Amino acid sequence: MLAPDVFASFLIRRGLSFFTGVPDSLLKEFCAYVSETQGTDKHVITANEGGAVALAAGHYLATRNPGVVYLQNSGLGNALNPLVSLADGDVYGIPMLLIVGWRGEPGVKDEPQHVKQGRIQEALVRTLGYRYEILSSDVAEAEMQIERLVKCMREQSEPVFLLVRKGVFSSWHADDGPTERYPMSREEVLEEILLHLEDSDRIVSTTGKTSREIYELREKTDNGHHRDFLTVGSMGHAGMIALGVAIGQSRRVVCIDGDGAALMHMGSMAILGARQPANYIHIVINNGAHESVGGQPTVGFDISFTSVARDLGYAVVHPVVETRDDLKSILSRVADHQGLQFVEIRVRKGARSDLGRPMTTPVANRDAFMGAL
Repeated sequence: MLAPDVFASFLIRRGLSFFTGVPDSLLKEFCAYVSETQGTDKHVITANEGGAVALAAGHYLATRNPGVVYLQNSGLGNALNPLVSLADGDVYGIPMLLIVGWRGEPGVKDEPQHVKQGRIQEALVRTLGYRYEILSSDVAEAEMQIERLVKCMREQSEPVFLLVRKGVFSSWHADDGPTERYPMSREEVLEEILLHLEDSDRIVSTTGKTSREIYELREKTDNGHHRDFLTVGSMGHAGMIALGVAIGQSRRVVCIDGDGAALMHMGSMAILGARQPANYIHIVINNGAHESVGGQPTVGFDISFTSVARDLGYAVVHPVVETRDDLKSILSRVADHQGLQFVEIRVRKGARSDLGRPMTTPVANRDAFMGAL
């Protein structure tokens, strides 16, 4: 296995000392090392992958030093536009190294949302015309790969790719950060939400552990899964999926979002505010972290989601929820309000170690949800 600090040293010695991106579970050890050792002038976690490409481009314009962009391959779609219309050699010709976690690699078991992306990963990079290597776990070979890619990147003045398979990086024990200051867990919040909803309500939940916990809570109560659309991929798009459902139905739709997902495509909140669906409740469960891919921080605790929602025109913006009593109080009153509603609930990081995954396929989830509509 390849130690994250050794790998990072290969990059830094070759002038690649600015890091940006969106965390990925396959890269979490490397991301943990970078987060712990690089200052804020050398490392920025962006809201989405396209923003990371643009940030690396701006850094190069200012310093002539290429940046390192890390991401999961599912986020490559977010990065494609600035890659081919900004950084590409046919446009501005901006060199950068993209380190991509290869989820869904053929022959490696993974979740349904990663299968297609993983299968086309190499073909996609070849179609883009960029040089790439598959990172070796052998230290000497990995350094040679970096040397070849950096040489090509500088000579061609364009992006290059490094694909990272599962298990390449050895562990890195990062600082856990400050003590958690919020008493509720996300699962406790979800349990309370499900208890307060009407049978006619429909849920669209964001990707990651939120949807996994909703699935298990329904299993626990033997309450069926037909009311819930579990968005297992498409991070940041649950809000627009829910809007589509709300426009097509008169029943109440509840979008259960996360802070990282809401930040990734925050423009969706502007569309919601302008559209004003009267049958829509937008709940953001904010733990200040990218929980599902390693717990790296977001800026969720550094901004005010409620102020954003209010300024974007949400009809009802509830006070920030931090305790179970406050949560129960607000959930008991949502039916009394008309118009688009917003609720931010702050929770501590963490999930059960035995948290499972949905046992039904996405297609089965789709059909059950549509049947219930």
